[in-house]
Amino acid sequence: MPNPLNPNAKKQRIDDLAAQAGGGAAVLTVDDAGHIEESTGVSLIASAWRRLRRNPVFLLGAGITLLFILLAIFAPLIAPHDPSKGLLLDQVRPQSNPVPGAQPGYPLGADTSGRDVLSRLIVGSRQTLIVGVFATLFGLAGGLSLGILAGAFSGWVDSLVMRIVDVMLSIPSLLLAVSIAALASRPSQWTVIIAIATVQVPIFARLLRGSMLAQRSSDHVLAARALGVKKSAIVFRHMLPNSLGPVIVQATLVIAGAIIDAAALSFLGLGNPDDRKPEWGQMLGKAQNNIFDNPALAVWPALCIITVALGFTLMGESLREALDPKSRR
Repeated sequence: MPNPLNPNAKKQRIDDLAAQAGGGAAVLTVDDAGHIEESTGVSLIASAWRRLRRNPVFLLGAGITLLFILLAIFAPLIAPHDPSKGLLLDQVRPQSNPVPGAQPGYPLGADTSGRDVLSRLIVGSRQTLIVGVFATLFGLAGGLSLGILAGAFSGWVDSLVMRIVDVMLSIPSLLLAVSIAALASRPSQWTVIIAIATVQVPIFARLLRGSMLAQRSSDHVLAARALGVKKSAIVFRHMLPNSLGPVIVQATLVIAGAIIDAAALSFLGLGNPDDRKPEWGQMLGKAQNNIFDNPALAVWPALCIITVALGFTLMGESLREALDPKSRR
């Protein structure tokens, strides 16, 4: 009989009882009970990607977005006809047949100038992408500048920047964009980009300021201050890189809004007046004269705008959920 005062005997007795209770199943011994198996750490991006690749909403949004980008890049090669030439102009008769219908080689028919609608939709995707991307980039640059000033400094600097942002946010976005675009003496594609970018600046500024304020009291920032690191180095090496995640996710959502706003400005006649370079909002505005007799001229560009905006929105919302610790599943 083992000595009850011997520690090894106590361990052996416990292991024997556990083996009998498990019915021969594999059990941990007393010596192994405190051990934890080592596993490789996973970064935030890798963890988010594991969830995103199993998320059908993200896959659908990413598929639509990727298709739209490829279509815009290779638009001149994919378009079956020149979008600026009225190849079916001889079939346009204002009284009896103002819009040629679908026919071989022209599956969506032509517009009132005899130009192929399908080719104009394909080529118009490039102009729409240019407006959405550049407006978002310019708005992001302006928002980062104001957000860094407000988040890095306190006192009157923060108050001044936030009051400017509050004034801009108090005006409806579309009304502000229309007002800015109307100031241009000659409407163009760049007036639309500048108008939409200006509307997006306060969105990025407020979001970045909030993220940087959260980083200001974090442990690594406090440690850097205790070590005497310069304030500029703390802001640009520690606070800003860790605050850009929500801003980048927001940028994917803002692109969808930029595309819709650009279409609205072009529809109102504040975009590029040269219809030889088609754009979906411009096509939608031109179609309003024939909306009752030939609604297809408005339906096709409207469907394109809705589909692309939906793709960016689905992708952005999925990214937000995957990167947000509170909404992880």
